[in-house]
Amino acid sequence: QVQLVESGGGLVQAGGSLRLSCAASRRTISNWHMGWFRQAPGKEREFVAAITWSGDRTYYANSVKGQFTISRDNAKVTVYLQMNSLKPEDTAVYYCAASHTMVDMTNVRRVDYWGQGTQVTVSS
Repeated sequence: QVQLVESGGGLVQAGGSLRLSCAASRRTISNWHMGWFRQAPGKEREFVAAITWSGDRTYYANSVKGQFTISRDNAKVTVYLQMNSLKPEDTAVYYCAASHTMVDMTNVRRVDYWGQGTQVTVSS
């Protein structure tokens, strides 16, 4: 069983930045693709960003391209989400995720492992 623990969420004003971190409990996760989803109140959980196990490719939802950056440090078994120019519509619970294939990594119904989520609130 793999545990994913997110941190870095909080309250920020519009236009501000936050960096989320997700630490995995097992070093073998370094061979897995990882990513982030988010779920706003009353909405379905949606894909935000993903990164291959090697870190050589990244994928983003159209809504966050150019605004968010995903990265990973396999030595620390940690994945990051740098969020800039935050808007009130970015308010959501952000979930870290891990999957064995990139197809599964971008599909909310096929993710293998989830973190517990961290709240991000952007005030206007």
